[in-house]
Amino acid sequence: MNKLEVPGKFDRAARGYDFLVGLNPGYHQALRRSAMALGLKPGMRVLDLGCGTGASTAALVAAAPGVEIVAVDASEGMLERARRKRWPRTVRFVHSRAEDVDEGRFDAVFAAYLVRNLPDPDPALRKIGSMLKPGGTLVLHEYSVRDSLLGTAVWTALCGFIVPAGWLATGDRSLYTYLWRSVMDFDGASALRDRLRRNGFNGVRSAPLPGLQLGVVHTFRGHVPEQGQR
Repeated sequence: MNKLEVPGKFDRAARGYDFLVGLNPGYHQALRRSAMALGLKPGMRVLDLGCGTGASTAALVAAAPGVEIVAVDASEGMLERARRKRWPRTVRFVHSRAEDVDEGRFDAVFAAYLVRNLPDPDPALRKIGSMLKPGGTLVLHEYSVRDSLLGTAVWTALCGFIVPAGWLATGDRSLYTYLWRSVMDFDGASALRDRLRRNGFNGVRSAPLPGLQLGVVHTFRGHVPEQGQR
């Protein structure tokens, strides 16, 4: 399985996805912690990239009720599940690849479990930067274990449960073996911070999220320069 196949795989896995993530007791709490790192305020316009069935969207709604949210995903199957849920009128769902989004400018962008799945993250990150208003903030909520032997061990142990559970919930083993491998192959936290800097983001920092997946899931934050800065 390659990264170009990921949206189609999620189309077919969408019906069991919410059940599967619901088995992880810290999944939604971790998303809310990362959403809070955006520092959202009423009246802001936020892009939720890779929204899936809406878990990241719900985290944004909880972090800042009333902000305008444009939630985007490349999988129509995942979006169909998201749209069935109850949302404030300030939330809108759009079917698009991250690289092709054309929805104007935003105060903030939230991308949960997205960058790792992109065929080429760098053009997408530059695109995100171009969609942010001067001084706008990007937060990535992402797996990253290559800097940590402990994180790698924890992730491998967790996948001893995730892979068979995902197979049972969705009927597709390949998507969850891909999940294990994609995390193992992805940037370590320091490399992802460097990637953000190379693609125009300032003030980049990251922190691991507490809980069951300590050292596995991280919040990465950066911003585009203010007007007149370089």
